[in-house]
Amino acid sequence: MPNIEVKGTIVSNDDAWIYDWCDIENTCPKKVKDALEKANGEPVTIEINSGGGDVFAGNEIYYAIQAYRGQKTIDITGLAASAATIVSCAGDTVRAVPGMEYMIHNVSTGAYGDYNEMNKTSEVLQNANKAISNIYKLKTGMSHEKLLKLMNEETWMDAEKAKEYGFIDEIIGDNGSDKDKPFTIYNAAANVLSDSVKEKIRNAVKNPNGQKNTDSDFLMKQEQIKLLRMRGEIKHV
Repeated sequence: MPNIEVKGTIVSNDDAWIYDWCDIENTCPKKVKDALEKANGEPVTIEINSGGGDVFAGNEIYYAIQAYRGQKTIDITGLAASAATIVSCAGDTVRAVPGMEYMIHNVSTGAYGDYNEMNKTSEVLQNANKAISNIYKLKTGMSHEKLLKLMNEETWMDAEKAKEYGFIDEIIGDNGSDKDKPFTIYNAAANVLSDSVKEKIRNAVKNPNGQKNTDSDFLMKQEQIKLLRMRGEIKHV
């Protein structure tokens, strides 16, 4: 049975190379689609350990898994948070290890402008929350009101609570032996690069013709990217 990994930050196809170049683990829709195409209808297991990322990329991955004609088993092996929970709802069966963490919350973005722009952005975000709750409702059977409340409260769940709510179907090896296993929590759900940092990397790595640099200038730019990381401009958000 082929295994497909959804790990690290969920990113768009256009941004994946930036995360690769910065050595940040990531998953984009193309990677998942290519793996599903290679599986060619065989039963597949999709392993998720991700703090989320781009909502639209998460939706695209969700659709690709949903549309796959073979049997789909989702295994949450560590963390499923934010956009990764959208992907987790695409399986025929969703399983999780006892020590997993599952988190749903409101979508977020950045905005600039007057109060009209702020009001419009708020409307867009609220509509996005409702759209995501549609996916959760299909999986759990819970009401939109309950789901939106859980999202608004940024709800973290262990395996038992996620199963109680219907986000997962099975707990792998559910014998209670791993419930007190230590785990590490960081002050972030995903390693997401800001638009400004991505633009800096695009400008630093690619020449005016859109080709990746391969000369000594490229090596100097690579050192500049390292400095961005040291200064904290590339960081968890």
